[in-house]
Amino acid sequence: MNFREMLHAKTDRAESVLKKYMPEITGYQKKVLEAMDYSVLAGGKRLRPILMEESFLLFGGEGELIEPFMAALEMIHNYSLVHDDLPAMDNDEYRRGRETTWKVYGDGMAVLAGDGLLNLAYETAASGFDLAKTDQEFIRTACAIRVLGRKAGIYGMIGGQAGDIMAESADEVTGDMLLFIHEKKTAALIQAAMMIGAILAGADADDVEKIERAAYDIGIAFQIQDDILDVVSTTEVLGKPVGSDAKNEKLTYVALHGLEKSKEEVERLTQEALEILGSFESSDLFLHELVKSLINREK
Repeated sequence: MNFREMLHAKTDRAESVLKKYMPEITGYQKKVLEAMDYSVLAGGKRLRPILMEESFLLFGGEGELIEPFMAALEMIHNYSLVHDDLPAMDNDEYRRGRETTWKVYGDGMAVLAGDGLLNLAYETAASGFDLAKTDQEFIRTACAIRVLGRKAGIYGMIGGQAGDIMAESADEVTGDMLLFIHEKKTAALIQAAMMIGAILAGADADDVEKIERAAYDIGIAFQIQDDILDVVSTTEVLGKPVGSDAKNEKLTYVALHGLEKSKEEVERLTQEALEILGSFESSDLFLHELVKSLINREK
């Protein structure tokens, strides 16, 4: 298979794992379950669970232990999108080519859908203990849950979101603050994906640290590319409104450094990530091609 065919197969694989852990839509809480399902199964690149499993395989991981974490991280990612789109946050009405969760179900139910996904994520990740077969796998599962909580929480994604809101009312946003927002809001979940994959496969501390750095580069490059697309793409291609950063008066890497410098930084970060990944003996072509594809993505 070529890269596109492999990516399609791995996306389908991540989708099937996610569906396996989504709850049945029934009972008096049916409406919130529908809203959760609507947001999670709206498509998407499934980049984070794919990166997680590729990191797992990179370090020789085998078995199903990775699956609940693949699903859990995608639940967390999607809960963050549901909340990001809310009127109190980015006030976006379209995502992935259709109306956002709050537009369909109302902002109150959208808040609950995001909360439901976040709680379900940790319940799902904890089910990894049921799959652990050795003492080492129990320890790795506990370590992975700790990474998941930290990278998704106040020292990770939520911290970045808080910084993003604070930046909207700040008199001046510095480059350091913008980098903090990108690192925490976007890169942190990509770091979680690749670190958890490595940890569950039994990678040593030094290799986990290297993976964390590579994932940082990938995450920052991904966010800068997102900023670029918000300027140069169209709503039809992107599946959500373009120009929303300017509309919401958000400082982006493009606004701070210009379009050409932003493109150069995406290239630099991607090359650095590829060098780190290439330092591992079992590094494979697909993972390299996946990282490079982030540079040229159109949505």
